[in-house]
Amino acid sequence: MLTEILTQNPTDAFARYGLAMAYASENRQAEALAEFDRIVVNTPDYVPAYQMSAQELLKAGRTDEARARLEAGLLAAERTRNAHAASEMQAMLDDLG
Repeated sequence: MLTEILTQNPTDAFARYGLAMAYASENRQAEALAEFDRIVVNTPDYVPAYQMSAQELLKAGRTDEARARLEAGLLAAERTRNAHAASEMQAMLDDLG
């Protein structure tokens, strides 16, 4: 169903996020990360994509990329005034040291 929505509207961030999360739950990490990347390029203020993609990057051992994604996510959270997400991403960054 998500792929049908994306066929009609390729920039639908909510559907693309759902697809990325489905891939992540199936351990299809490369596909999940590709979908998250599409979201942040096409919809840079879709804050959840930053946090979840950072988690996937950390699972893959790609710490520097995860850190960069979290830093970009903090900027998006600031733009959208999403203090809760900012707090969670800052905590993740703090854990990375």
